[in-house]
Amino acid sequence: MSDQIKVYESTYTVTDEVAIHFMGPNIAPVLSTPSMINWMEHTCRDNVSSLLSTGEDTVGMEVNVKHLAATPVGMKVRVVSKLVKTEGRVYSFEVEAFDEVDKIGEGFHKRASVNVAKFDGRVAAKKQRVGHAG
Repeated sequence: MSDQIKVYESTYTVTDEVAIHFMGPNIAPVLSTPSMINWMEHTCRDNVSSLLSTGEDTVGMEVNVKHLAATPVGMKVRVVSKLVKTEGRVYSFEVEAFDEVDKIGEGFHKRASVNVAKFDGRVAAKKQRVGHAG
């Protein structure tokens, strides 16, 4: 697959755990930008999971996203990931998010496929260098 578009969608619900509560006591909490980006990344990851070999997964390497509108707690959010380009082990996506009323986010994301065992070994070695257990 070089430039064939592959579309994948996920649906999430805005809860207090993914909301920002900073605007004061009379303003309803809304979906935080980092939470929206997290949902976008997970949807992109799921988009390409069927393309990977056993022992592989993907890691995020670039995110460029605009948060366009507020979404209150309780609303559903639909995230649409479009795999638009594959270059070797790098996957490029266009990604959008929609709540029940508005388009709330749009942008681009890149992920790279990695060998999970090698990745885990590198992370373990890094933790050991600074004395972190487990």
